[in-house]
Amino acid sequence: MTLPRQATQLPGLATLLASLCLLAFPAAAGDFPMADKVIVEKDNRKLHLLRNGEVFRTFDVALGVAPIGTKEREGDQRTPEGRYLLDDRNPDSDFFLSIHISYPSAADRANARRNGYDPGGAIMIHGQPNVPTYSAAYYRQEDWTNGCIAVSNSDMIDIWLMTGNDVQIEIRP
Repeated sequence: MTLPRQATQLPGLATLLASLCLLAFPAAAGDFPMADKVIVEKDNRKLHLLRNGEVFRTFDVALGVAPIGTKEREGDQRTPEGRYLLDDRNPDSDFFLSIHISYPSAADRANARRNGYDPGGAIMIHGQPNVPTYSAAYYRQEDWTNGCIAVSNSDMIDIWLMTGNDVQIEIRP
């Protein structure tokens, strides 16, 4: 379903659309397999959901506009690498749903402090912008985030339903 451009700019539309999608599919949340781990392969632009060590879903992702190397400081446009947790959810973010990643770790903060800069934060898995500034094709084909991991809105609904809080995420180079 394609919405008129004006509809994608309404506040809270992500929450409304997610609710409508969930109502349109009669499956209960318990009918979805739940991931016990998430792996992101930056080089391959893939996010994998795993259960008991086996991948059961894979999604295409976009990364920060400077995707090579790990995030070191605020504003470097890089996606972090390492092991973190999915630790919070925001149905009303500036993007279609978002799940917070626990970056920076203690090691990330210590490294930043040692080098005299702020490690940054607010790293998320999220869908597309609620108020897009580029074409849909751009968001599908380019790395465009400030260091987050972006997926399509329909993929974000699946990830939202198939992950819980405190699920480990491993972000690999």
